[in-house]
Amino acid sequence: MAQHEETVDSDIFPKEEIVEVTQEALDNLEKIDSALPQVRGLEASDNEMDELAELAVDSFKDLKELGMQVDSRYSSEIFAAAGTFLGHAITARTAKLNKKLKMIELQLKKAALDQKNAATNKELENTPLGEGKLVADRNELLKMLSQKSADK
Repeated sequence: MAQHEETVDSDIFPKEEIVEVTQEALDNLEKIDSALPQVRGLEASDNEMDELAELAVDSFKDLKELGMQVDSRYSSEIFAAAGTFLGHAITARTAKLNKKLKMIELQLKKAALDQKNAATNKELENTPLGEGKLVADRNELLKMLSQKSADK
């Protein structure tokens, strides 16, 4: 039964066409992969955001411990500052994730644009070229046909 399926697939899609489509898909993937490393400094920014988030969380923990040890009338301000540090940690992590999502979105848009351009180029290559004559009217066409028949 497996032989029958292979025969049916090869009848519908010739092997050359399958290889061509596969090669085209691999070329497109290589373009996408090569586009990301061209942008420099992404890892440095990620590391900085991670460091800021870690510092903010550490500061939150320190202020939380301090707030537990001081008098209750002063602890509210300390806990408010600790909450602010925790907010900064969340903001740093969110910014890092948003940047990665934006990069993925840009890569997908680039891939779609490349694919659209490739399709347009194929259409232009497959457009038949004419002789460059423009037949403006029915009467001129009849004259040309009558001349050809008279020449024979």
